[in-house]
Amino acid sequence: MTSPATTHGTSAAPQRQALPELTLAHRAALAEAADEWAAVAAATGAADRAVAEAGIREAYRAAGLAEPSKILWYDSPLAAAVAATVVAGAFKPQELAAAGLRVRAPAGSRAGRCVRDKLRAAAWERARTDAASLLGQTAWAQAWHEVSERLWAPTTGLAARVRTGVEEAVEAAVTGTRTPGARGTAGTVAGRPVAAEARAATLDALGGQHDAAWLAAFDGLRRCFPALDDSPSAPVLDAFGRIARSAGWWWPYENFVLAAERPTALHRDENARLHSGDGPALAFPDGFALHAWRGMPIPADFVSGLGPQGSGLDATRIRREDNAELRRVMLEIYGYDRYLAEVGARPLHRDATGVLWRIELPNDEPVVMVEVLNSTPEPDGTTRTYWLRVPPTTRTAREGVAWTFGLTASEYHPARET
Repeated sequence: MTSPATTHGTSAAPQRQALPELTLAHRAALAEAADEWAAVAAATGAADRAVAEAGIREAYRAAGLAEPSKILWYDSPLAAAVAATVVAGAFKPQELAAAGLRVRAPAGSRAGRCVRDKLRAAAWERARTDAASLLGQTAWAQAWHEVSERLWAPTTGLAARVRTGVEEAVEAAVTGTRTPGARGTAGTVAGRPVAAEARAATLDALGGQHDAAWLAAFDGLRRCFPALDDSPSAPVLDAFGRIARSAGWWWPYENFVLAAERPTALHRDENARLHSGDGPALAFPDGFALHAWRGMPIPADFVSGLGPQGSGLDATRIRREDNAELRRVMLEIYGYDRYLAEVGARPLHRDATGVLWRIELPNDEPVVMVEVLNSTPEPDGTTRTYWLRVPPTTRTAREGVAWTFGLTASEYHPARET
């Protein structure tokens, strides 16, 4: 008689437990989590300080750290980043005050060392390990892609824009230079470039609501696979989730935490780029604000200086604008069709797909557009004209339209024009 573990004298291979696969229901749950966390990333209004502070203390405990003795709140990432330069030992408060930057911050020795990596990196690695252990690397990678494809670029892009805005605002305060793009070039205190130090300080911050992209992935997975609720990473993910839903960026140190309020306003276009034609695209309670048009930084008073709906614009004023990027904003506000008509432009090419136009601009590459007519009528029966920006080397309307689909003119054969 053979042993239950043998067959014909050979040991049976242990049975591997089948790894779970992502189903359509799982993907729907991940998408739902991504949508909910996208709203967290875009939330405006006062932070829920009590909930955020409880989450911060919980995150410290979950990481095996002593709770911070004090949590200081600031009205923007700018104010907190400037304070963080003091904590890091780069400047003294009186030095920054003399340079035009008022700051409220503990001395670096009192705050202790930055513990960002012990909190964020440990949380991420622990959660990733738990998820990959349950799902296997392939399913884990698929789940991550399902969420990150929706949230990663918009969220990290917004955070990067805030960092740049912090640097520009500090440079403006120290040197009086208020032109977007002027960063870390002149103002120094104690031999250090203040704006560059402030930007570097933002890298010590945890994202709060801007941690949404990675938190969404694990939240979605826990909805799909409840076994993850009992994993070692669950408590720290819960803590980070509470903070993200309640506050903006925060700077963790051994003894102190610097925490920033959420924005009071956030305006973006259909492509999730910062965009507003009648005020800041992103604003915080203390006045720190970013102005943008279709994602491009613009001076605070640029659009308002053009008059309502660009009423103060004409072709001459557009041509005289020295800044090429601002000139393109003027063109978009004024309208390509109006500009073309005013300068008496003639089309380069016309075919069944549309009309190709070219706008020559001084000290800039030409703007080449394809004018296309939507074949689907609007609800009121009218048809809408669209302008597609294409590369300056485009020679035919079909080539331009094909380029927008990532195709060549010979490859572009739509079954129906829409």
